[in-house]
Amino acid sequence: MHDLIPTTALGVTSPRIDTFDHVTIAENDGLALASVAARLGQETACHAHLAALLGAVPAPGKVVLHDPEAAFWVGPDQWIVGAPRETHADLAAQLKNRFGGTASITDQSGGWVAFDVTGTAMRDLCERLCAVPIRRMQSGDAQRTLIHQISCFVIKRVDPDHIRVLGPRASAGSLHHALITAAAAL
Repeated sequence: MHDLIPTTALGVTSPRIDTFDHVTIAENDGLALASVAARLGQETACHAHLAALLGAVPAPGKVVLHDPEAAFWVGPDQWIVGAPRETHADLAAQLKNRFGGTASITDQSGGWVAFDVTGTAMRDLCERLCAVPIRRMQSGDAQRTLIHQISCFVIKRVDPDHIRVLGPRASAGSLHHALITAAAAL
């Protein structure tokens, strides 16, 4: 029998939290993620299912921050849906049941790392890291960008001092290093 211990994307048993003077960077290991891609000829039906789930279909550059599910646009008729893992551990299966044959659904939970960046210096940190117009971004905006040569999504949350950065799990260490290096330089 194996004694396997689950680890976060940073390879530890509990999410890492780094606190600086005016910014906190917290690994968010509690997200379930799934991709939704409308199937050819099923776009309208897929949109209807997504709108029924979230209240609206995320437009390009936007996220619908619905509770408990949220979703952001990643390409034409493609979205990433997220929800708390505690209540949605089988998010992909739940979405497959809801969408039926209108969309291709793929579990993405193990493929991404999420960092919640909060605090009054969040905008300064973001400006040092990437080319998103953070001072013009509003709650519900989502941008794809490069951080430390890693393709990431920056999502503006409801709190004006909160962004969520999603990057590939395989680059979690490099992305975390970029975030804490920028925070230490503030």
